[in-house]
Amino acid sequence: MMSSKKILQGIQLILPWLPASGMAIFPFILIHRYALPAGDRLLNHERIHLQQQRELFILPFYIWYLIAYLYHLIRLQNHQLAYRNISFEKEAYAHEQDPEYLRHRKKWAFLSA
Repeated sequence: MMSSKKILQGIQLILPWLPASGMAIFPFILIHRYALPAGDRLLNHERIHLQQQRELFILPFYIWYLIAYLYHLIRLQNHQLAYRNISFEKEAYAHEQDPEYLRHRKKWAFLSA
């Protein structure tokens, strides 16, 4: 049986076809093989997304994420800028280098990112 701590940390899978270095799809952290060994920063970034997904009961996270991305893409006409302007990504990038962030993170922190 899988421990709840393992699920909270994310079950890591290596996928050679992944279109990004890393991606969080609850309860998994998907890592592109070229991003190996996955550094603490990448894993922390994806664990922040797992926490966001738990807060929004998973499916609403993906809906909100997609709508935010499309809104910013239409507004900014640039994939990278649209991606970086999603509040979930703003929070994750702002705190990915802090290994203690998830211990003191306030609920719904992405709303103020």
